[in-house]
Amino acid sequence: MRTTRVERIAAGWLALEAIGVLALAAWELIALVRGDSESVPNSLALLALTVIGAVAVAGFAVAVWRGRSWGRSGGVVVQLLVLSVALGTLTGEGADARLAATIAVPAVVGLVLLIAAARAAGARSRSEADEV
Repeated sequence: MRTTRVERIAAGWLALEAIGVLALAAWELIALVRGDSESVPNSLALLALTVIGAVAVAGFAVAVWRGRSWGRSGGVVVQLLVLSVALGTLTGEGADARLAATIAVPAVVGLVLLIAAARAAGARSRSEADEV
């Protein structure tokens, strides 16, 4: 079972997002070490959850690369969660449209890639079934 180009591109996009989440974890760790956080236990918990999130997104990337549908499903959920964060930056006292767009655009790109990957995987599986 060979994955299509769009599936590999979607996997690469998820891998880039995982690297981005790891960069966020590094930033959180630096803030913790510098003493910029008010609550060390809360900062440690947030750091742990961020690393777990990065590992999950990386796992979804590997699964999409291997053509597994659960990786695409997980990736879609991640993109929808990121879009909800972007929507949250548009509301409230500190609403910032540029920040919302900065957060939303990569999630929309990821969502489009994952939907295209799902369609390509469906076509691939149908063609493999026809060959049998």
